[in-house]
Amino acid sequence: MLEWADAQHRERTDDAVSAQELLAEFDRRIRLEARPDGPGAVVERVGGVIRQTAPAPGWNAVLWSDLDEAGADAAIAAQIAHYTAFGQDFEWKLYAHDRPADLGARLLAAGFTAEPQEALMIAPVAEQQAEVALPEGIELRPVTGPAEVELMAEVHRLAFGSDPARFRERLLEALEKSPDTVFAVLAMAGDRPVSAARMELCPGTGFAGLWGGGTVTDWRGRGIYRALIAHRARIAAALGYRYLQVDASDNSRPILARLGFTQAGSTTPYQYQV
Repeated sequence: MLEWADAQHRERTDDAVSAQELLAEFDRRIRLEARPDGPGAVVERVGGVIRQTAPAPGWNAVLWSDLDEAGADAAIAAQIAHYTAFGQDFEWKLYAHDRPADLGARLLAAGFTAEPQEALMIAPVAEQQAEVALPEGIELRPVTGPAEVELMAEVHRLAFGSDPARFRERLLEALEKSPDTVFAVLAMAGDRPVSAARMELCPGTGFAGLWGGGTVTDWRGRGIYRALIAHRARIAAALGYRYLQVDASDNSRPILARLGFTQAGSTTPYQYQV
């Protein structure tokens, strides 16, 4: 009995270390060594902050910070001033382990708006490649141009209930100017798009980010989400990537956990409108 308990303790310890190691690797590769993610984007370190500045429709964001209680408010004010001068709204991508511990409250006090918290889920690419049977009548179609992007935007609107205008603009730009860093796919029921997802590659990091994964209501629960993960995992494996990463909603997190993804942390996007 004692031997069994010791084994269970070792298993839990190994799991915890694995999550910590994944988080450390993610922090180093994706945040500390961040690379511009689109045309015209610039990543720079200013004091205790690493940020990306990009012309519209690119993503403007604070990617990493290492602040203390004495200097946090001044650093926040400096980022607001920077992006206000640039004329772009921006996001502060806050992770639960970032410091100081009250950074989220300080961002709210400075005028930011918090979006729902997401789970940082990571899995080895090699464990997610198994072929998954699609429901009868569903075919996958690669997204290569404006016609397919419009179909993706429609899925985005129906699945997430949000305006897809910015999403459409950014995806069109990525497909035109950096097509080797984004792979998008539609699940089609005849002529009707019922699910869509994309993968954004971070060259040199070993990480491929999975985004979207939205499915219209009447096609949920039939395995399409899992099939789209496997489809993108096979592409990532062929290109030599080691890890898949997802910022998962409360709906997606348990599905990903059942598929073998590890929750390495959590993140909350804080939005600021200039």
